[in-house]
Amino acid sequence: MNRRAFIAVGGTLLFLYRHITGAQQTTKVWRAGFLASGVRPSDGAPPTTLRKELETLGYTEGKNIVYEGRWSHGQNQRLRELAIELASRNVDVIIAFGGPAAEASKQVTSTIPIIVFNAGDVVETGLVENLARPGGNITGVNDPAAVLSAKRLEFLKELVPRAMRIAVLWNAENYAMTLRYQEIEKAAQSRGIAIDPLGVREPDDFDIAFAAMARARPDALMMLTDAFTNLNRQRVLDYVGAQQIPAMYEFADVVRSGGLISYGSDQNEIFKLAAHYVAKVLAGEKVGNLPIEQPNRYFLVINLKTAKNLVLTVPPSLLLRADDVIQ
Repeated sequence: MNRRAFIAVGGTLLFLYRHITGAQQTTKVWRAGFLASGVRPSDGAPPTTLRKELETLGYTEGKNIVYEGRWSHGQNQRLRELAIELASRNVDVIIAFGGPAAEASKQVTSTIPIIVFNAGDVVETGLVENLARPGGNITGVNDPAAVLSAKRLEFLKELVPRAMRIAVLWNAENYAMTLRYQEIEKAAQSRGIAIDPLGVREPDDFDIAFAAMARARPDALMMLTDAFTNLNRQRVLDYVGAQQIPAMYEFADVVRSGGLISYGSDQNEIFKLAAHYVAKVLAGEKVGNLPIEQPNRYFLVINLKTAKNLVLTVPPSLLLRADDVIQ
């Protein structure tokens, strides 16, 4: 090989080496937005379980993914503004936690993929048209309102057979929760049970709800959980504890905090499901073609200490079906 040819070949090899190593060193950094109605956590990051699951799927925080989190602190009217902020940050995906966050995200963008969870019945609320092929830019995890509402009422009635008048406490500004309340009302009518509606919209409304229960004491209470009612759950626990009112909740953490009984999904499993959707979208799958899933199972949790304080005997049949019994 003559000198000129050698230099030409060497130059080509050097160019290819620099191009290849440069490509290896340049890693795409994805931006994931997180929108929720609750309170910003101290670390300002999305739920740990969600981020850890994404890491197992190849998305390591600070390496090839960064998170942009926004929380409205229970003020749903701010969610649209926060969703606009996320969109302006050029996020590759928005993870919407709760019905109001999902609706705000949908209003703001029709192009950025949106992964929704804890958003209620996504078809009934109008977030998507079809579970199998949602279309558009939204997919995620569904909560079947009718099935869950009837089951929760069934478990509560089995635990408190005398309950013929049940109060229902929910955030009346959250359409997904209002639909869930309506499903409880339908299930109660078929059982001959009277329902006392206690819709709340502002923090002061809880005192109004408590006053209503003091005037016409219900046999039991069902609390529907979204970010707003969850922020005020200790007030509910304190009231029903002082007034000796049996109450059904949707998630186990309330029962572990002193509530009586809950039936619902495992939140960590929901976070993991959401993470898998995010990974699929970032890998290039079309969001509208990803079927919406439902949680694999629901968990019945009973607090025996609280039952004892309420002078309630938990039926053995209910104990046998419980996934967790808190002594």
